Amino acid sequence: MKFITEKNLSKIIIYVFIIIMTSMIFMISYFYVKNTYEDFDIQMEKFVSEHYATQKSSLKKEINTIIDIIKYNATKSGENEIEVKEDTIRLLNNITFDKNKSNYIFAYEIFDINGGDNFAKLLVNPNRPDLIGQYISTNYKDQNGKKFREKFMYDIRLKGESFTGYAYSKVYTDEVRQKLSYFKYFPRWQWVIAVGVYVDDIEEDFTKKRKLLKHRVKNQVVQNILLFLLFLSLAIVISILLSQKIEDVLKSYQKRVHSNSLALKELNETLEKRVEEEIDKNREHEQLLVQKSRFIALGEMISNIAHQWRQPLSELSSILMNIKFKYNIDQLDEKTMNQKTKEAEVVLEYMSHTIDDFRNFFMPKKEKEKFSLRTAMDSIMTIISSALSNNKINITICIDDNITLNTYLNEFEQVILNIITNAKDVLIENNIEKPWIKIYTEDKDDKIILYIEDNGGGVKVEPRNKIFDPYFTTKKDSNGTGIGLYMSKTIVDKNMDGKLRVRDGEFGARFEIILKK
Repeated sequence: MKFITEKNLSKIIIYVFIIIMTSMIFMISYFYVKNTYEDFDIQMEKFVSEHYATQKSSLKKEINTIIDIIKYNATKSGENEIEVKEDTIRLLNNITFDKNKSNYIFAYEIFDINGGDNFAKLLVNPNRPDLIGQYISTNYKDQNGKKFREKFMYDIRLKGESFTGYAYSKVYTDEVRQKLSYFKYFPRWQWVIAVGVYVDDIEEDFTKKRKLLKHRVKNQVVQNILLFLLFLSLAIVISILLSQKIEDVLKSYQKRVHSNSLALKELNETLEKRVEEEIDKNREHEQLLVQKSRFIALGEMISNIAHQWRQPLSELSSILMNIKFKYNIDQLDEKTMNQKTKEAEVVLEYMSHTIDDFRNFFMPKKEKEKFSLRTAMDSIMTIISSALSNNKINITICIDDNITLNTYLNEFEQVILNIITNAKDVLIENNIEKPWIKIYTEDKDDKIILYIEDNGGGVKVEPRNKIFDPYFTTKKDSNGTGIGLYMSKTIVDKNMDGKLRVRDGEFGARFEIILKK
């Protein structure tokens, strides 16, 4: 049982379309949501990184401002430096800080830059007033076991400043939180001045930013999913309308198929009879072509006989006039009569031989025969040489005497004569200076290729093989019938099991006849 039929084809199309569209929408939605949340994570990472950088920059800026003030106070002339230090300590203690973020200024006086148990004394720390004036150690560890004082002192020795994170008690609470502080060394007084911010204060900003971004992402996802569903709904509606249209087209197609089936059935019933009629018509057409070709060949033969006999007739006329002249002056003796008689017999024998050549050329032969290609060309030249010489066309034949063919001699000679005649007509029509025709061969494996080339300018028809079509001619004033080359190709390709083709040579057309040895 077939699952897909003409009746349910439109429904199957709509179902397949809906499944594909639904799958595509869900896949697009899935990847969109996934990529959106990945972008959200990237944005949060970027925000955290940038926010930390901003906080570090802010802390550094605050300390640099304070140090600039200290430098300014320390350079005042006429003031005791001890008093300046005391004023500075009071100033640092009085600097207010943001209680919401618990950031404050603190300072150390360094006694040993390399660190140790009593490396410094705490001067300012609003969060640890109990340690003011106390010596402190770099060996002190925070709640996580980190020696953060050793860390920032190492950085100060190396570059004079340090960003260090550590765990420390938060202002106004007993809670220990992670803190990020910036320490900077003031060499003149051997002070380290610092300011810090608690990480949980920074994370509050992260939390707010995360909530804001999540809300925005959620809105975008919902909007796009609703938009995808809207597109899916529209696609389903359009597919339903298209399926109905397809169903109408299929019904119309079925009607046409049924109508064509009836017509085809009727055609099949009468096909055999019409084929026989067409075959008969084609036979009649081919017979007419052959008959027409024979008449054309006969006309060519009569024209060529006229060319061949023109000179012998002139010679015979000259002999008769000489005999008459001798007779009139009473000098026609037996010797003269015998000599002129022999000359007349030679001329008449030549004319008789010409008639035999033409008769043999057009005599139908249905059996293949083995013949010399050079001898066949000589026979053809007997027919056409006078027409070529009268038009001053030079013909060159380069054919080995040992080349033999086994095919239909008369048909082969007719083909060669047709091609040479066509070349002659082209050379005359185009008024070619120093016209020539070359005939030569090429021995290639088990084949002989006969080339007939001229300097008439080449075939100007596209495609070139069109010249072999029946009734096609390029000759002006309807001087051509368009049958010669068509019959020649038919003879070579079908009767001789060879190939006749035309190519462009260097100076004109080049016909190639390919035959088996």
